[in-house]
Amino acid sequence: GVNVLEFNPINPLATRKGWDVNRRDHRKLLIVDGQVTFVGGINISSVYSSGSFGKSRSTKGDQQWRDTHLRLVGPVVNEFQKLFMATWNEQKGALLATRDYFPEQTNKGNEVVRAIGSSPEEPYSQIYVTLLSAINSAETRVSLTNAYFVPDPKLLAALKEAVQRGVDVRLLLPEKTDSLMVFYASRSYYEELLCAGVKIYERRDALLHAKTAMIDGVWSTVGSTNLDWRSFTNNQEINAVLLGQDFGLQMQNMFEMDLESSTLITLDEWRARSISVRLKERAARLWARWL
Repeated sequence: GVNVLEFNPINPLATRKGWDVNRRDHRKLLIVDGQVTFVGGINISSVYSSGSFGKSRSTKGDQQWRDTHLRLVGPVVNEFQKLFMATWNEQKGALLATRDYFPEQTNKGNEVVRAIGSSPEEPYSQIYVTLLSAINSAETRVSLTNAYFVPDPKLLAALKEAVQRGVDVRLLLPEKTDSLMVFYASRSYYEELLCAGVKIYERRDALLHAKTAMIDGVWSTVGSTNLDWRSFTNNQEINAVLLGQDFGLQMQNMFEMDLESSTLITLDEWRARSISVRLKERAARLWARWL
């Protein structure tokens, strides 16, 4: 009895809105009874059978994954529901009765929460613009955790300029990955960032899949958006942006916990990497816009 709808079918004969095999729904969103929203980086997969900071329960020797997800209640749930409904209707899903999906909401908690969705049909990515604005306004600290880091020139400039203003900019990136092309493309930016004073850490012992940011201890975001060209130009993505010191402190504590299981990349050590690795990075960099 589950109502299943395939997003942007690969079969051109089944397409509903112009055939574009590159366009995909990358959102991870679950809404229960119109009252509770789950949003973040977690997919529905057995790789999440254990906690992000514990030992894997898998008996198959699978790589443990490290991810971040949110459970939200309150008026913002309606905003996430609207984003789900908009995609459902665009993809010509069965008619859903609005009255069944938008119950009356009451305020919960003290944080200000905003739901942000982005789509390739829009003239620009709202999540990308919002994050750039937050980084450009940072005064003390920028802590970014991301699984697939292939930045464009504006994001690179924002990070380097933040360091010049005296901001402590730290990136937490994966030591292992499920996409070698993205992995080497990401590492091709390390030397430029390290020379600018950006601190780069690589998470050990787990495959990092989280997509989060915390700025100045008060501005945070958790969602599905990677810091790469594909997320900003081809994917439907969804994030929650939260304003509040209490949640900011939770985010900072989680970031510091990750750093305990991470390796700090130094410029001298990085420059000592092999020629073969450098060649892989240069080759992957050529494909940056399509990753």
